[in-house]
Amino acid sequence: MTAPLCLLTRPEAQSRAFAAELPGVDCLIAPLLRIVAVPFERSQVDAAPGLVFTSAHAVGAAGPGQGRAALCVGPQTAQAAREAGFTVTEGPGDGDGLIPMLRERPGWLHLRGRHVAVQLPVPGIVVYDQLAMPLSEAGQKALDGKRPLILPLFSPRSAALISGPAASAAASIVSVAISARSDAAYRGKSVRRLIAEYPARQAMVDAVMALISLERSGQPWVEAERGGR
Repeated sequence: MTAPLCLLTRPEAQSRAFAAELPGVDCLIAPLLRIVAVPFERSQVDAAPGLVFTSAHAVGAAGPGQGRAALCVGPQTAQAAREAGFTVTEGPGDGDGLIPMLRERPGWLHLRGRHVAVQLPVPGIVVYDQLAMPLSEAGQKALDGKRPLILPLFSPRSAALISGPAASAAASIVSVAISARSDAAYRGKSVRRLIAEYPARQAMVDAVMALISLERSGQPWVEAERGGR
């Protein structure tokens, strides 16, 4: 059987970082989103008693942490905030899990992108945008080809964006979603749908590598598991 190709549609830098954690896996990077900074009122950021980050993309916009308190959605965002000098409380990995943690943080400010999966119960300010990009020619060829694909889905928006190109895919696709929301947003073809054990990049790495190990063992890894979608 031909070894599967992992099709990565996150922004370029995040796709490259994820590919680096998949030793021996053939990856094709075909970003569907581009991150751009947008103007915002910095005085609001400076006045907030603490900041909420649901993406590492927002951390740089906040400026030097200098020990300020920050609540971060999961480990990758927390790492970025610590490196920027914030005193970090780490959340469970998704926006829904942050909601009860914000009940004791009145007045905190959510620095976010223009598109969010979960509306948090604190004021938000947009500091970056995620501009949609067309799928590259190489990405479309992968969908139209005979080589089986592993398709990681890191957000509901990216899952929705790849759904159109993947709707008529000829390739056998196994989707791997970081959350149930991301899985639900994917409407493209798939022969098997998986959701990571927990909503973090490491769980996505583990899920992809488990599929690769299954393929290398000669087992029918693209077959839908019992009870799967």
